[in-house]
Amino acid sequence: MNGARHPGPDLDWENGRIDLSHGSGGRTMARLIDSLFVAAFDNDYLRQGNDQAEFAVEAGRMVMTTDSYVISPLFFPGGDIGSLAVHGTVNDLAMAGAVPMALSAGFILEEGLPLADLRRIVLSMAAASRAAGVPIVTGDTKVVERGKGDGVFINTAGIGRVPPGVAIGGDRARPGDAILVNGTLGDHGIAVLSQRESLGFETALVSDSAALHGLVAAMVAAVPEIACLRDPTRGGLATTLNELAAQSGVGMRIAEADVPLKPEVRAACELLGLDPLYAANEGKLIAICPAERAHDLLAAMRAHPLGRDAAIIGAVVEDPEHLVVMETLFGGARVVDWLAGVQLPRIC
Repeated sequence: MNGARHPGPDLDWENGRIDLSHGSGGRTMARLIDSLFVAAFDNDYLRQGNDQAEFAVEAGRMVMTTDSYVISPLFFPGGDIGSLAVHGTVNDLAMAGAVPMALSAGFILEEGLPLADLRRIVLSMAAASRAAGVPIVTGDTKVVERGKGDGVFINTAGIGRVPPGVAIGGDRARPGDAILVNGTLGDHGIAVLSQRESLGFETALVSDSAALHGLVAAMVAAVPEIACLRDPTRGGLATTLNELAAQSGVGMRIAEADVPLKPEVRAACELLGLDPLYAANEGKLIAICPAERAHDLLAAMRAHPLGRDAAIIGAVVEDPEHLVVMETLFGGARVVDWLAGVQLPRIC
C-alpha cells in the first residue's frame, strides 16, 4: 500500500465489482488502494508511501505472529472477516503477554467481489484496528480469477513487545496449577454456523470476536505468575487443552459442570450433533496459573468487561500420557481427545 494520489473516475462503491485490473499493478489498482485501503487505515506509517513500514522499537523481547482468514460467510452476527482478522492476530500476540504494536494486512480478492462488500470489510477492519490501538502499517492486494477464490481471503501478521518480567508459554504448566477461561465457550462457532444456508437453524447468538490484549494486561498486572495463555480458536477448548498438555508434558482435568456454556450453544450443538468443547472461539482465552493465585486471577478477569463470565474449570495434573479428562455431569469421567477430522470448517 502506498499513499500517493492517482487521478481517475471515482469507484462505484454501490454497484461496482472487483475485476482483474484491480490487481494488475496499474492505475486502477492504485486508485483502489488509495481510495479504500490507505484512506481507511490512514496512519503515519502508511503515509510514508513505501513498500514496507519503518518504525522504532524498544530494547527487549519481541514476538511476531501471522494468520490467514478464510471464514464463510464473510459477514456473521457480531463481526466479519475484517474485524476477525484484526482480533485474531492481536490475540495471538496477547497470548504471550505481549503489547501489540503493529499489523500488516494482505488481501486476496476474487474477481466479481462486490466493491460494497470489500468496502464494508475494510472499514470494519479499520475500526477494529483503531479500537484496539494497533495500527495496520503495511499491506498487499492481489486479485485472482473468478472461481479461484471465495470472495476475499485475508492474511495478517503482527508484532508485539513483551514487557520485562513476563514469561508466558505453552510449556510452563505444572501439576497443581489451576485452569481458567474468561467466559462462555462456542459462541463464535455457533453464530457462524447459524448463517450457513445448508444448516437452516436460527439463534440470537453473536460471535465473541474481540481483542483480548487489554484483558491480558489486567490479568498479568494482577497475577504476574501466569504460566500459560492460549486462545481456543479452531478445535475449541478440547483441542487447545490437548496442545498445552502435550507442550508442558502434563495432564489436564476439567469439570463439565464448571465449563461456562450459553443455553443457545448447548441447544445448537445437541441439534447439530456437535460437541461444544470443540466449537471455535474468537474472544476467549485459557489461562493457567498457580492454584494459590487462581482466585486473584479470577477476580481480575471478572473485573474486566471481556471476563465477566470467567470461571475456574479444572487443574493441571501429573500424567505421563498427557491426557485431558473431563468429570461429567453424571459423575463419571471421559477422555477429551484431540479433534479428529473437521467438525467446523471455514470458521475463522
